[in-house]
Amino acid sequence: MRSPKTSPDYVGLVKFLMQPFLESPESLSVDCEVSHTLKRVWIRIAFDSKDKGKVFGRGGRNIQAIRTVIAAAAGLAGQSVYVDMYGSNLGREGMSSEDDHQERSPEPKTPDKTVNIPKPVVKPRTR
Repeated sequence: MRSPKTSPDYVGLVKFLMQPFLESPESLSVDCEVSHTLKRVWIRIAFDSKDKGKVFGRGGRNIQAIRTVIAAAAGLAGQSVYVDMYGSNLGREGMSSEDDHQERSPEPKTPDKTVNIPKPVVKPRTR
């Protein structure tokens, strides 16, 4: 069993999980801050914005899987983890893993505004 002062190698884990998605792995920057008293970990990740599509994946599947693995490692150590993404033009900057549970669904497609469809008229019932 691990002692309470020992934490997983979050920086190594993030690099291991993210580098395969990056065209330029040297652009990956990982900062990790561990609070042993609060049992919380803050991980800040930055990478080149041209790799955003591969890192996030279709529907955010890749980044969600990475966050899940990091959260599982933190859970085994008795810690909670907050993962923040930084970089130029990243769509989900500063989102923590808790925010991920409230996934943003794509905006519903609205009908073309140029088509004039008459709205039904509601007439009151008379007896």
